Amino acid sequence: MKNLSCLLVLLFCGLSAAQEDQESTQLPSSTLEDRLKLLESQVDHLRKKERTQVIFSAAAGGTGTIGPFNVDTTMIYKTVITNIGNAYNSNTGVFTAPMKGVYYFCYFYHAGGEEGVVLLLLKNGKRIVTTSDHKAEDKADNGGNAVTLELNEGDPVYVIMRSQTHVWGDDFGHTTFSGFLLSAD
Repeated sequence: MKNLSCLLVLLFCGLSAAQEDQESTQLPSSTLEDRLKLLESQVDHLRKKERTQVIFSAAAGGTGTIGPFNVDTTMIYKTVITNIGNAYNSNTGVFTAPMKGVYYFCYFYHAGGEEGVVLLLLKNGKRIVTTSDHKAEDKADNGGNAVTLELNEGDPVYVIMRSQTHVWGDDFGHTTFSGFLLSAD
């Protein structure tokens, strides 16, 4: 909103200066119209950028243990809590950046201690951050991680559960994946 106010002040000042310039140099009105169209276009661009929202949060869903599997598996967070902008796909577990910008992601898990847990957050197939816990005698484990990423339009971000590990899945948000757009380019 601050940027929009500044642009409107500049627009006013620009029009005032253009009017003074025209009076002193007798510029054709088409030049003023071109300047006005350019400034209006810039104001529209800032308004659209300001309105752009990308926010999602999803829980693993289910009613118990997910895993262990024999191979690394993409986590599919089936219970969508929020999906403003529709960038998260609950059928694949993949968030796809709808535009270039800086995004914040976090993921958390709950699991029993009888198996280990290793969850990796990947961007374009490359591991970015990890959260894990080793097999132990305790009855429950919790963990998570978060990261800020610069993404291009179309970049996928998702969570992989390593083979022979597990998490707890339910609709109450024990194991979640969330993210949102911080700043659009």
